[in-house]
Amino acid sequence: MTSFDDREKGYEKKFALDEELQFKSMARRNKLLGLWAAEKMGLSGDDAQTYAREVVKADLEEPGEEDVFRKIRGDFDGKSIEQSDHQIRRAMADFMTEALRQIEAEAKA
Repeated sequence: MTSFDDREKGYEKKFALDEELQFKSMARRNKLLGLWAAEKMGLSGDDAQTYAREVVKADLEEPGEEDVFRKIRGDFDGKSIEQSDHQIRRAMADFMTEALRQIEAEAKA
């Protein structure tokens, strides 16, 4: 039974690490996305950082990433920023790739 227990503990540990990586990567992606959106809206410095934190917080409203998309879309619409839904979703995907790359690089360092 010990090999079964060891295997079960191994799976549990991997699951926990995978969940942590997913959480960190989503938070990092949202921060990068928020900084990108802030730049599009003409924000810089502390204002851009504050906006990026608002985007990160927006992801806590509901499961998935639609809450983040709706925030960016709504803020762009409110400021008459010309970005299509496709462009926003593409930025979300690109920043997820970048977030994963950054986190992996930090883990190796």
